[in-house]
Amino acid sequence: MNSHDTSVPRTILAGGPDSPAARFVAAMNAGDPTALDHAYEDGAVLIPVPGHPVTGPARVAANRHLQSFGLPIEARPRHAYVAGDIALLIVDWSMRGTARDGSEVDLSGTATDVVRRGADGRWRYVIDNPHGTA
Repeated sequence: MNSHDTSVPRTILAGGPDSPAARFVAAMNAGDPTALDHAYEDGAVLIPVPGHPVTGPARVAANRHLQSFGLPIEARPRHAYVAGDIALLIVDWSMRGTARDGSEVDLSGTATDVVRRGADGRWRYVIDNPHGTA
């Protein structure tokens, strides 16, 4: 049975500087596609549009598209449910402003993400679902 874990790994996972959400935001906002890709496991799935999962090069391309806006993303972890080395994250996020091409961007959602702690102790995305139940 999964439980809401209140141990130190949950605290780190939920909002610490080495949490998956914090690493994702830092890499996204720095415009660093390599660092962003390191926030994921090799076979991780991203669902950039509800119902359309992508992995591999398509996942990298979808994240580069978001980075191309040149806008900061904000993420506020709401919950982290931990079972051993797997966790479910619920994260409120938003990206708003004027993109590099002059278009207005107003994106937001509540992500439901699955992360796994690797042998190196770092948490990485296995499933990145930014639109949650949409």
